[in-house]
Amino acid sequence: MKILPTSRGGRRSARVAVACAAVALVAACSSGGSSSGSSSSPGAAGSSASSGASGNATSGSITWWASPITTTSPDPRTVLIGAFEQAYPNIKVNLQSAPTDTDTNRASLITTISGGASSPDVFMGDVIWPAQFGKAGLAVPLSQYLPASYWATFAPGLVQGATYNGQVYGSPLFEDQGFLYYRKDLLAKEHLAVPTTWPELEADAVKIKNAGLAKYGYVWQGASYEGLTCNFMEYLGSAGGSVLNSGMTASTLSSPAAVQAATFMRSLITSGASPGAVTTFQEGQAMSAFATGQAAFLRNWDYGYSYSQTKSSPSSVVGDVGVSPLPSFPGQPSPGTSNIGGWNLYINPHSKNIAADLTFIKWMAGTDAQTILATQFSEIPTTTAVRDSAAVKAKNPVLAIVGQTRLIPRPAGTAAYAKVSQAIYTNINSMLSGGASPSGALSAAASQINSAVSSSGL
Repeated sequence: MKILPTSRGGRRSARVAVACAAVALVAACSSGGSSSGSSSSPGAAGSSASSGASGNATSGSITWWASPITTTSPDPRTVLIGAFEQAYPNIKVNLQSAPTDTDTNRASLITTISGGASSPDVFMGDVIWPAQFGKAGLAVPLSQYLPASYWATFAPGLVQGATYNGQVYGSPLFEDQGFLYYRKDLLAKEHLAVPTTWPELEADAVKIKNAGLAKYGYVWQGASYEGLTCNFMEYLGSAGGSVLNSGMTASTLSSPAAVQAATFMRSLITSGASPGAVTTFQEGQAMSAFATGQAAFLRNWDYGYSYSQTKSSPSSVVGDVGVSPLPSFPGQPSPGTSNIGGWNLYINPHSKNIAADLTFIKWMAGTDAQTILATQFSEIPTTTAVRDSAAVKAKNPVLAIVGQTRLIPRPAGTAAYAKVSQAIYTNINSMLSGGASPSGALSAAASQINSAVSSSGL
């Protein structure tokens, strides 16, 4: 059962909301232990790129701070550690289980690392942490040790999201992203193809609802919380817009793309495609409405498919659900953009064995570890080669299409990200509820964002 750390963004909060019913898709996989010089890592452990690191790249002991990834047995963390230690028998990895609440996790790490503690050595952290931890000196700039060829192995968008001030601080471990789930049976009844543009989705949702085939047309996450920032980023990216300029110093929400995205989000409610109650929906409420047969379309994270296919979830739509990349706006690249959630690996700058930490991180980005995560635990792999492998694509429909999606990170390249996100979700939610016009909400959000990025602090 997937019950991952709660977070202000991404599926972690959703996983807790639906975890008691969600079932992991588990399949047997043998990683087949590799030697310490294994080519399964994107960069050999003892490479010159790591030669400036303290410690020994092939021996020693390190502590890995990581939240539970699933509630199933075996524990993915111990499976990964076992496979790593088989490949590197002279490196001992001690697992330190981190809090499942991401804010508590983050606060604990800040206190520990800022106090100068050398342990944990490696920590699993949210994809929105790089700027906050990088600016405060709480994480090692990994790009100072790992070459461009290493970062080129990851899916486009992941490294950008892990970068702050020109340095990459997080090595992508596993990834979440938004998908469009749809009722295959309802589309067939109305002779509709899977929508590829947002206006098509809106029209199809209204048609199915008005035909009495579903209570709701399209459900998503519109409540005033981090999940709404994720949703907004997908509409904004699909329109070709951004939240901040390239220097992360000023808002760009006055753009026509931002107005198009916000206006469309509001129109989903006024047209009847989405219910007014969507302004209170988080992942759990949206997922429940879809899984119980009340909605024709759903935007949710990767766990949405397995949840919808599990009768005990409860789900009444088993066998009737399809999944596709998110739509785009007409005239823009297709498919639309999917917001990045997920978890990276970071290194404590006070670690006594950074060389071994790098060996561990590189192995975790290699073929063996990424295949274990995908085929045994249905996590979306971060490296392009594993995402594109036939064995991974065969596991479930979500993994089959991740290579087709376009990823967009949240504007977390500023240490003020928490305030930036709050400005987005509070003002967009007000707009969705009818409390502000699209242009008015964007103007208010831009003003608050500009104030946030002109200050500093965690």
